[in-house]
This record gives sequence, C-alpha cells and structure tokens, in this order.
Amino acid sequence: MIVSVKEAFELYEQDPSIVFADCRFSLQDPSWGKSAYDKQHISKAVYFDLEEDLSGKVEEIGGRHPLPPLDAFIKRLTNRGINQQTPVIIYDQNRAFASRMYWLLNLIGHPKVYLMNGGLEEWLDHGYPTTQNNTVTQKNDYGSYNVHESLLADQAYVKKHKDQSDVTLIDSRSYERYIGAHEPIDHKAGHIPGAKNSEWTNILDENKRFKTKEELQAYFSPYLNKKEIIVYCGSGVTAAPNVVALWEAGFSNVRLYVGSFSDWISNPENEIETS
Repeated sequence: MIVSVKEAFELYEQDPSIVFADCRFSLQDPSWGKSAYDKQHISKAVYFDLEEDLSGKVEEIGGRHPLPPLDAFIKRLTNRGINQQTPVIIYDQNRAFASRMYWLLNLIGHPKVYLMNGGLEEWLDHGYPTTQNNTVTQKNDYGSYNVHESLLADQAYVKKHKDQSDVTLIDSRSYERYIGAHEPIDHKAGHIPGAKNSEWTNILDENKRFKTKEELQAYFSPYLNKKEIIVYCGSGVTAAPNVVALWEAGFSNVRLYVGSFSDWISNPENEIETS
C-alpha cells in the first residue's frame, strides 16, 4: 500500500512495533545511501543497501542486480528487527529503491508493508522525528513465508510468454535507451523484441511522488485487456516503481523480470530490437 508521509507518521505513532526501511541509494555512488542514513534517518529506521541486501551476487547470468537468495534476505530482515508480524514502512529519495524493497516483501508475502510516497526531506518539513541512532532490536526468527511466484519472471519465462497476444512486455528505461540511441551501462543497446516503452519516471509527479490512482489508471489504460504484464528495465530496479504503479492502478497480473535487459543480453542467442 502506498501511503503519504502524514499517513506514515500516523502509523508510526499508533503502532510501536513499526520499523522503517531506509533504502536510499545512488547507482553512481553506492556508499552514499548508508552514509546519508548514518547522518540522519527517520526514527526506528534500519538501512537496506540495494547491492548488499536487495540483490544477489552478480554472475555471468542473472543481470546486474539479481534476485537475492531469499533465505539470506530473510536473515537480513531479522537482523534488522523485522519478522512476519512487523509492519514495515519503506522510503528512499526517488521511489526506485524503495519499490524494489516493497516488491521483495510482497514476493515473500509479508503481511504489512507500506511504501511512503515521499522522502526524508518531506518528513523533516513536517517536523517529524529523526535520529542518528539505530534503536531497533533484532529478531530471532522471521517465521514461515511463501514465495509468490506469480510476481516473478526470469529469462525463460519472458522468452516463452512475451509474444503472446494477451501479454504485454514493458521496458521501463528511457526512450533513448529503449531504441538503442544511448546506452551508458550495458554492453549492448536496444530492447527485448516486442516490448513497449513506458519510462518509469512517467508515473511520478514533479515532486517524485507516485501520481494519483486515477492518473495511473488512465496512464496504464492501454493494457486493461491484457492477461499479464511483464515489466523490466536495465537490472530490475527502476522497473519496480512501474510494477508498484500498476498495482496501485488495480492490475494484479504483473510480474517483474528481475534480471531485466542486463540478464537478457547475457545470452548471445537472444535477439535485440533498436527501433
């Protein structure tokens, strides 16, 4: 569930068991997020690093930010004071990294998880409490969990389903990267054949907050008749906000291709389009 900063504070006041997950991160400076957390963060927040906590080891296949081993992810949750009964409110600076964490918690069926539609700056603007300390006590055990496979797609799944008429494949990267005109990261340029371009920033307003449910419903209306939507980006990070926005718009048949384009191009047999 997406909640405003004010709603997040109200939840924080009402429930002493709540833990905030600070997911601030910079792909250009991977140490920035943890440094920012150490300087100041929301009270009762713990830090989750995109590459250390929300991704697995990079190998020849799987992409630049592969799915983390879920048992290891569960262990990181308990080490930071989160078990199955813990309500979690997630935030970052731009909705991308928080959405990745939000998707992961939905993947394991975490019962109470919220994505705060705003960052630390807006929290501070309201005068809400922050700290430099970590006051959360780790848990001994997370409890049982079930992986919701229907939220997940891998390379084989994309290959099998992408050309079906009732399936839409969404590329969440910029149009320039989609058409292959500019590729600053991956060693090949273009997109997975048949994919539609829907840049992830289009679902945010000028303050980097998710647009309203009605606006998102209108934006994604071309896909209303689709049985399933598969979303990807470069490495399964900025696709996550599109997944969250689709959920907010009422779509339930949405899968994240975690490996995304960086996994797709790891197979030299996979075709790429550039138009």
